[in-house]
Amino acid sequence: MRNRLLPLLLPIVLGACATTTDLEQARLDLETKLASSSQQASARLSDVEAKLANQRLLDLVNQVTLLKGEMATLRGQNEVLQHQVAETQKRQNDLYNDIDLRLGKMEKQLREASQPQAEAPAAEAPAAEPAAANPADAALARALEVLRARDFAKSLPQLKAVVDGYPGSEQSLEAIYWMGVAHTALKQYSAAIDIQRRFAEQYPKHPKAPETLRLMAGNQLQLEQKDQARLTLRKIIKQYPGTPAAQRAQQQLATL
Repeated sequence: MRNRLLPLLLPIVLGACATTTDLEQARLDLETKLASSSQQASARLSDVEAKLANQRLLDLVNQVTLLKGEMATLRGQNEVLQHQVAETQKRQNDLYNDIDLRLGKMEKQLREASQPQAEAPAAEAPAAEPAAANPADAALARALEVLRARDFAKSLPQLKAVVDGYPGSEQSLEAIYWMGVAHTALKQYSAAIDIQRRFAEQYPKHPKAPETLRLMAGNQLQLEQKDQARLTLRKIIKQYPGTPAAQRAQQQLATL
């Protein structure tokens, strides 16, 4: 009986063995595919992470470059502002020094003009009574005293009173000049330019005409009117050669 069953069972056993082998092979193939897919996924993930890291790094580099550019721009603007402040301060100091110098000379002239004449010798006839101080000189002296005290706003109406009260006089011309100076000191550059331009055009032969134009050029620079300032400085050099104002205009023109 056993001998008869053996042939019958053998194919079944062999089939079962074959099926187990196939399953094992299938399992191995599946594990291999899973491992390969996992490796590919890891590789892709690493590639994506690397690209993201590179992009972030590139963004950071771009941001740093942009910030450096902005800092350079701000540094340049700061240097320009510092230079402008220094130039403005220098012009202001020059203006104050010029005021003191010119006012000192004018006050001396006014004092000398108001002093009585020396007494005549006893043998001669007595000298006439000294004339009363010129009211125009007195009014101008009072206005200039306020100006010298740096009270520029208060000096303007007093100087204007001299111009209106004594039109066409030398004192009125002096008052017009100093009105331009007072407006300049108050940083009212447009008002100063208007006064100085009219003064230079109406009284080109006045001793203060060259300096009036030079102050006007400085006010034009304060208003960033460089082209107009160059024209004004060239006008000084051409019309008033050899004067101190022309020499200073030449130096100033070389820096523009």
